[in-house]
Amino acid sequence: MSNTTPPPLRARHGERSEKTHASFGGIEKSAARGGKTGPDFAGIAGSAEFGELRSRLKRFVLPMTVLFLALYLGYVLLAAYAPDFMAEPVFGNINVGLLFGVGQFVSTLLITTLYVKFAERRVDPEVDKLRETAGGGQP
Repeated sequence: MSNTTPPPLRARHGERSEKTHASFGGIEKSAARGGKTGPDFAGIAGSAEFGELRSRLKRFVLPMTVLFLALYLGYVLLAAYAPDFMAEPVFGNINVGLLFGVGQFVSTLLITTLYVKFAERRVDPEVDKLRETAGGGQP
């Protein structure tokens, strides 16, 4: 047996003890802004400009996703069903499978670079326009 006292019991759900109060990190007031309203997100989502932006993004993202999955599945299927082909030496100890494996990393970097360039040219300017018309502005 020890001489330590047990910790105090916690208050039941919905009850508050006098020692606890509703504060987190010293913040005791609501974080809601007084009087300011944000952008009308429902209105933005229903606008023709936003629909065009989503459509433009889908026209890039979906084909790139299909391309990446085709490359990846091709690599996996060749490794599983054509091991002799994948083991074919190209030069020295470098074989076809190793080149295809490195190609996965290269294709990922290429697709990412293409997306960043696409977003900078075709998506980000339109997002900025939408943000300005919605009254959101830059933070």
